[in-house]
Amino acid sequence: MTATVQLPLWLFVLILAFAAVTFASHFLLPSVRWFLRRRMERLVAELNKRLERPIQPFKLMRRQDMIVRLIYDPQVMEAVVEHAHEQGVPESVAFERARRYAREIVPSFSAGTYFGPAIRAARGLSRGLYKVRLGHHDEAVLRELDRKAAVVFVMNHRSNMDYVLVTYLVAERSALSYAVGEWARIWPLQSLIRAMGAYFIRRRYLSPLYRRILARYVQMATQEGVTQAIFPEGGLSLDGRVGPARKGLLHYIATGFRPGEGRDVVFVPVALNYDRVLEDRVLLNAAATGERRFRARFPAILGFVGRILWQRLRGRFRRFGYAGVSFGVPLSLDAFLRETPDAGTDALAEALMDRIRAAMPVLPVPLVAAALTAGGSGPQAEGALVAQAETWVSALRRGGCHVHLPDGMVAAAVREGLAALAIRDIVRETPEGWVVRPEDASVLSFYAASIAHLIASAAGLPAVPAPAPAEMRRPTHNCARHIISTEGSCVLHCCAGIAIPALDPAPDSAMRRNHVRKPRR
Repeated sequence: MTATVQLPLWLFVLILAFAAVTFASHFLLPSVRWFLRRRMERLVAELNKRLERPIQPFKLMRRQDMIVRLIYDPQVMEAVVEHAHEQGVPESVAFERARRYAREIVPSFSAGTYFGPAIRAARGLSRGLYKVRLGHHDEAVLRELDRKAAVVFVMNHRSNMDYVLVTYLVAERSALSYAVGEWARIWPLQSLIRAMGAYFIRRRYLSPLYRRILARYVQMATQEGVTQAIFPEGGLSLDGRVGPARKGLLHYIATGFRPGEGRDVVFVPVALNYDRVLEDRVLLNAAATGERRFRARFPAILGFVGRILWQRLRGRFRRFGYAGVSFGVPLSLDAFLRETPDAGTDALAEALMDRIRAAMPVLPVPLVAAALTAGGSGPQAEGALVAQAETWVSALRRGGCHVHLPDGMVAAAVREGLAALAIRDIVRETPEGWVVRPEDASVLSFYAASIAHLIASAAGLPAVPAPAPAEMRRPTHNCARHIISTEGSCVLHCCAGIAIPALDPAPDSAMRRNHVRKPRR
């Protein structure tokens, strides 16, 4: 027992390394994990005190536990057996494939990452690139939503900035869980997106086993009350319009739902519009080629980011105009199915897309683009553009649409829109008036298309005195606590030719408390 044992130095170092790893795995790491877990639980408890929709326990489950729960779900196990029989492979092989799909889909939410650097980055990026404005946003309606209901924000997909912008604006309400496409499955973006609670989906993957696993995850998250955000269009708009919905995720959510049984699902329509979409030319090229392969070169992206940073360092950076966000009238799935028991996913999707179109913000560049497009290809005087815009704005206000005008003036909006287009050399000022470059006519149509449905619908309204304008305003530091009023009520109907009931006006005292000042430049 006391004899001396001689060992080579390399073997002694190896033994020490194994001892250190064993000590860390059995004593140190469990203690660290327990400490971090307790710290996260305290953080979540504090967050839930100020969030309107607390973070659900399902979202806080360990990722491995969530994967096990998903792959051992009876419906998933049934799909595994069916897949094994169809493919002629052992069930163990099919089960491993299901496990791989589950690991690909299931996120690993981190409250510290989401409400820490992620929210700060989203706020800085949104406010650094755009002048963010909120449109119709009825605080009372959103606050009175059933707190036990699962809320799903349903949005049009205008730009990849949509994720960043909406995350920033609803930061005081809840933590969102996004459905993200395969484009984001690159290092290190993949880990960051998973930590923010997003889950990846293969939009063109038709394997029944994969589809069943994805459906069960979405249904589990919905049944547990997780707040989600989805883009029903399934991809970025290539022509600027709000396109038809692809019914995949909506079908998963609505499948198996029974009115009056369990947790309700409330869809909140969100309409987004921009004075400048960062990817506009890439999207137009994809539309011209007829394929959704966005061939944006990495050096071009680096050059674009580098120019912005250099301009900011020199103090010459000018933001890309306005980014407008409007919340439409919420739709309860329980109430929808009670009123239309025979309606399927198609009717649900169309109702939601109509509400998104009705809530679309009207911003200076889309307004000017529509006026230039309507005026033909020749030179157009600024006064004629202002007169046309004033006619449209009057009709849009009569319809209750929300229009953002700098200083509340149409002329100022036209000047700002023309300046933004002139900087990009899309239009040029000549002695005869403003001229659109022929090669950039498609860019102009892209922006005009975002509000074309509003102009077409509002133009047929009767000429009655216009109500007070439903102006948009910039979000304050708490991101999402605003009310926009139009003579005592939020009017959210008529603009897209659909019948969405207006909200009941608030008492005078409440309206005075919720008064909104005119936005600054």
